[in-house]
Amino acid sequence: MSESKLDLKKRRIREFFSTFKPKLKHKDQDISEIQKEALQKGMIYIQVRLPVEKITKEFEDSLKEKIEQSVFQANIRIADKSDLKSVMELYNKAWLTANTPFRPIEIDSLKAIFNDPDTRFLIAKIYGKDSGFVILDFEGENKEFAIIAALGVIPRFQRRGLGTVLGMAAWNYIKENHPNVKEIRAEVYKDNFSSSNFIKWIGFEEFGKKAYRKEDFLIEEDIE
Repeated sequence: MSESKLDLKKRRIREFFSTFKPKLKHKDQDISEIQKEALQKGMIYIQVRLPVEKITKEFEDSLKEKIEQSVFQANIRIADKSDLKSVMELYNKAWLTANTPFRPIEIDSLKAIFNDPDTRFLIAKIYGKDSGFVILDFEGENKEFAIIAALGVIPRFQRRGLGTVLGMAAWNYIKENHPNVKEIRAEVYKDNFSSSNFIKWIGFEEFGKKAYRKEDFLIEEDIE
């Protein structure tokens, strides 16, 4: 993949976390403090990673035990184009309750990400309804990095184990379809403490921080 194509893909994926577009009609309208901070300083994300060599059988068994203790059973499927509207709705519901920069995702942004051959969407269905999703992106010369680009759960099932179910489903997909993966990576917004604690509990370790600024996003000008 060329550097320009990789940069374009990252920008499209980054739209999931964009807060730079408050959609103001007039310059004197109020915008949130988090948007002001983003415009002035950028948004700080903690970068975390989990080497595949650390995902031992004991590690997998401990996650499976947690999943088996859940009060519900989730059916996981690989999404196709007909699922994009559902993913959009899941995303918008999930991020409303997260302490993370948020603006509604649009279907065209999802289509651009979905159409990339190195991305996969997984959806979890509970009680006959789509309730969570994870988006995987594979990068590197030999696709040696698996990136959890987004993971969301609707408020009803947050903190009830569905995030762990989706994490395990993502790992199973990686293991079965991408044998060259050496490391799983993700990013968590600095103030999203619940997600940060969850991903560290799974075993991810922090290896850096990155500030994303307005130019790192595929967006239009905020205010004319």
